[in-house]
Amino acid sequence: MSGKIPDGFVAYKRTPIFDESTLPAGLRRQHRTKPGVWALIHVTEGRIKFRTFDPKRETIVAAGEAATVRPEERHEVEPMGAMKMYVEFYAGEDRTPQPT
Repeated sequence: MSGKIPDGFVAYKRTPIFDESTLPAGLRRQHRTKPGVWALIHVTEGRIKFRTFDPKRETIVAAGEAATVRPEERHEVEPMGAMKMYVEFYAGEDRTPQPT
């Protein structure tokens, strides 16, 4: 599930580090990235199940690995015991959201 962010895309936002207790409900259920936005889910400790729905896939992502989320891809995350992870969001250099 590890993949590459396309050339010309830059990181513009990063979540805090979540553990199995602090992982928000919104990440545990089906949700999508915004149009034009890619994401990398970085697992720093433990393991997670990463699921996509179009097509249906389930992958185990372990510490030191990352799962790539394509723009508008339906997905969810499930902790597998103790874990830590964060999400990094990427947009094209010309589409990077500006701080408000």
